Amino acid sequence: MTRESSASPLIIGGDAHSPRAALPVLPPLALYIHIPWCVRKCPYCDFNSHTASPVLPEEEYVDALLADLDQDLHAVHGRELSSIFFGGGTPSLFSADSLGRLLKGVEQRIPFASDIEITLEANPGTFEQDKFVAYRKLGINRLSIGIQSFQQEKLQALGRIHNGDEAVRAAGMARQAGFDNFNLDLMHGLPNQSLNDALADLRTAIALKPTHLSWYQLTLEPNTVFWNQPPTLPEDDTLWDIQEAGQALLAEHGYAQYEVSAYALPGRAARHNLNYWSFGDFIGIGAGAHGKLSHPDGRIIRTWKTRLPKDYLNPAKNFLAGEKALGNDEMPFEFLMNALRLTEGVESRLYPERTGMTLESLAEGRREAEQSGLLQVEPSRLVATERGQLFLNDLLQKFLT
Repeated sequence: MTRESSASPLIIGGDAHSPRAALPVLPPLALYIHIPWCVRKCPYCDFNSHTASPVLPEEEYVDALLADLDQDLHAVHGRELSSIFFGGGTPSLFSADSLGRLLKGVEQRIPFASDIEITLEANPGTFEQDKFVAYRKLGINRLSIGIQSFQQEKLQALGRIHNGDEAVRAAGMARQAGFDNFNLDLMHGLPNQSLNDALADLRTAIALKPTHLSWYQLTLEPNTVFWNQPPTLPEDDTLWDIQEAGQALLAEHGYAQYEVSAYALPGRAARHNLNYWSFGDFIGIGAGAHGKLSHPDGRIIRTWKTRLPKDYLNPAKNFLAGEKALGNDEMPFEFLMNALRLTEGVESRLYPERTGMTLESLAEGRREAEQSGLLQVEPSRLVATERGQLFLNDLLQKFLT
């Protein structure tokens, strides 16, 4: 597939070309690959996902992904990939042959770190033992399994295509296929969910011994079925009780909270996501994928790709839908909206290293946040207080110009 690569992209933003220090060391580089199809669109989902046709255009889409990557290579020359994440949609709808051809093509273009983490999102309703054995042989070494709940009533309310037994079997099949590192994705605050319901889901998940748990509250997002037809959700007091009791249960079983909704056994935090939250770099390829790349001269560019699969696969259209050079006035918020999600924050020195700006550019917002009890008074680290984590939006407002 060929594309016009010289078309001028959309560029928006403020003082993108204001003076900024060069970056002596570029941050780690990751790759996000978006596969936009799923068996059925869930009523709560606001991701760029689309109901799959009976036959997926796997070969054409892999060709497009590699051509898309080719257009980003000029910005990452000489760097290696520390992680790859297949997100969606449901990437496990694709065959091992297609993903294998894609991974081979990526590695021919950008070298892999010797300890690269490669994660594939999977739906229990698409699990087949032979397929996942084949995925593991490709070098995919981490799964993220979208469970959401083990209870049939809750799964039906969420529009999921699997049942609780299939969810349990999926974890066992992952381990049998050779995956000793996998995440289970669970939601709480579900329609008509009680505290006991939520804790029962967590106990079932913990019994499956995942290395990582993503446990987060259902929210109603615009442009979803739930936004237009809201279900009955638990009262705020129940939500608070679920949060407190669930965190205590996870800690009791050795799952440390390292981010707002991420819990992991020792040494098993998701490296790909840690790279996001510490303002690392990532290439985004695929329909609607976003990227962020730093340049040695201090420029930091965010990109986004053509959103609709039919447009992404259309040779007459560009992969790149737009890009934006981050201005100095945006940098504090851009950096901290990621870093402050981490329960331990980041070392203060990371801000100048990753942005090319001085710590003084944070001084006013930092002082206000500390005085408000939202940011810890700790010169060597940027870390939210317990209150700051609960009111993260209020904390980040301190750094908006």
